[in-house]
Amino acid sequence: MNIVTTAAKGDFQPEAWLGAANAARQIDLSHPMQKGMPIHPAHPPFHITLNNRHGDVLRCCGHSSSNELMVTSTHSSTHIDAICHVSEHGALYGKYEASEQQRGIDLFKVHGAETIAPIFRRGVLLDVAATRGVSALEPAYEITVADMEAAEKASGTTIQPGDIALVRTGWAQYWKESQRYLGLDSAGAPGPGVEAGHWLAARKPFSVGSDTSAFEVMNHHNITLEVHMILIAQNGIHIIENLNLEDLSGVAKGAFAFVAQPLRISGATGSPIRPLALL
Repeated sequence: MNIVTTAAKGDFQPEAWLGAANAARQIDLSHPMQKGMPIHPAHPPFHITLNNRHGDVLRCCGHSSSNELMVTSTHSSTHIDAICHVSEHGALYGKYEASEQQRGIDLFKVHGAETIAPIFRRGVLLDVAATRGVSALEPAYEITVADMEAAEKASGTTIQPGDIALVRTGWAQYWKESQRYLGLDSAGAPGPGVEAGHWLAARKPFSVGSDTSAFEVMNHHNITLEVHMILIAQNGIHIIENLNLEDLSGVAKGAFAFVAQPLRISGATGSPIRPLALL
């Protein structure tokens, strides 16, 4: 459902691909899903508990098993937003009327998480915190076009259509401090402002992502979520949130391979993912 079409492919050589993937440095860009993790206030809380414990049922052969019950939003931990997640004046990307597409009990009829194809794409890290010479951006810092351009230049490459553009603020360091990570004990969380959102959209990435809970700047004095609207509702560009970009920072010189598998949750507004950077 993205604006970028898939390029034609030649004969696939699995041995060559596996050899290259195994030889690459593999960096996990996700956070774990666990009790107490930060959840953006707009989304339901996360809960998980053991449903069956070993010994509850013990079979004559000695077999016993355990399983759990999990209650979660599709926007928990590291996740990707489906295109149906955001509307503009009641319209989804492609001018679908949101009220009609969400009617009934089967969630969304268009742009659901099941329409997000497996992601094997070129990634680019825009390390804004590093280019500004700080470990982490200050609360509610609005990333500007100048910040984006400086980070892109420092990356050693440029964002191409169909890429995954990742923005590092340094806030993944606060993951274990929920209030701080969510910006609830300060002026807010950093992220791109409206002009930076337009700058990203003009480059036509498949998806953008960041190491914060909302991607765009969250200033408690003026929360509009306009950048979500620009990227998703106007341009059909996915947003990935709650990435862990700390290990990638400092080692991603130039482009890298970005791999992630969204869950095929029919009609859902998002999906948890476990993304990897190969470089």
